[in-house]
Amino acid sequence: MAVNIAKTITGQSLETRNAHYLPFLNDKAETLDVGIALLFKAPHSYTGEDVLELQGHGGSVILDMVLARVLECGARMARPGEFTERAFLNDKIDLAQAEAVSDLIDSSSESAALAAVRSMSGEFSKRIHAVQSELTALRAWLEAALDFSEEEIDFLADPQLAQRAESIVEQFDSLMQRAQQGQRLRDGLTVVIAGVTNVGKSSLLNALSGEDSAIVTDIEGTTRDVLHEHITLDGVPLHIIDTAGLRDTQDVVEQEGINRARRAIESADHVLVMVEADELRLPHVQLPTNLSATLVVNKIDLASELSSRGAELGEQKMREIIDRAKLFAPQFERLTNNDLMCVSVKTEQGMEALKKHLLTLVGHDAQLEGAFIARRRHLDALDAARHASMAALTRLKQSDMPELAAEELRQAQLALDSVTGRFDSEDLLGEIFGSFCIGK
Repeated sequence: MAVNIAKTITGQSLETRNAHYLPFLNDKAETLDVGIALLFKAPHSYTGEDVLELQGHGGSVILDMVLARVLECGARMARPGEFTERAFLNDKIDLAQAEAVSDLIDSSSESAALAAVRSMSGEFSKRIHAVQSELTALRAWLEAALDFSEEEIDFLADPQLAQRAESIVEQFDSLMQRAQQGQRLRDGLTVVIAGVTNVGKSSLLNALSGEDSAIVTDIEGTTRDVLHEHITLDGVPLHIIDTAGLRDTQDVVEQEGINRARRAIESADHVLVMVEADELRLPHVQLPTNLSATLVVNKIDLASELSSRGAELGEQKMREIIDRAKLFAPQFERLTNNDLMCVSVKTEQGMEALKKHLLTLVGHDAQLEGAFIARRRHLDALDAARHASMAALTRLKQSDMPELAAEELRQAQLALDSVTGRFDSEDLLGEIFGSFCIGK
């Protein structure tokens, strides 16, 4: 149909993959516009089908007239994401690449855009396929050994089986790390500000958001609920949550706020633990061991011990802070001076360094590390595949029911298949491509 429409609108036969500068005609052979027409023949096009591309002058009236003419010739408006869906269905791209097209369109920062381009060009998919190949090879060896279990040579006793399984798990760890970084670039980071009362949590929220979102007073327990603020730093989305001061209290309302604060911490991607430079009161909370954290020392403008330069805490005070933090949470076991964020929210001292630190957590400098964009469903699939591989590794090490190890490896492969789209699920495909905001 694209070939016929091209001939009808331009009045001539077009050479494929060549730019033609000519008029676009209406049904009376009158010129609607003058522009560039390009014809792509299947399978050498974005969708793998015949495609006509018309490039005309701007202006909604002219565009509407040309579009109406195209529709008169038998075309129809594309559904959201239909071009990319057709490219996927025609094996021009896989599902991870298709999703990256939408992510590129929606990118809110340069880092996210670069990561989306890497996924769109197949970087993420290549890594998935590499692990798939390892899983396939290991499954083939394991299932062949099971088929010939009565032979004199015990293939299942070969230590290479466990070694190869360990290598696969390590590849999953590396892949998960990069995918988590890509997911943060796409969706942002949920950061909870935690600490005892009156350490400056609400003031920090206001300083980061640039708005007086939270009420700030000298009265302890002013914040009694979690406060959410969505901000952007250099185009990177961040979800900042202020919480009630964590302390022992008999106030029923304040206690409910503290319980909500604890729940917010448990569901966060990162927590900023705030303390005062002088008092160093740490909150009454146990951080989840898998939760990353930053120690933010506030009110350094009021600290009793400053360095001779007058801009940093003295060495003795820093050692005291580090020693206390190490006892507080395992996240701070390797804490050094470089891992601390010393700020004065009131005077804005150290705030730029804190903002840069938050951007680093999101992966804002990921273009230096070759990150790719990823979605929550990708992380869930990778996590499921890794757990299945770990289960297979455990069975191989213990020589426990190797046939179940083979099944675990098969489940890992199925989980990876869902990332690249080697499965049949119309509901999932409809949801993914339906989320595209334009016909692309």
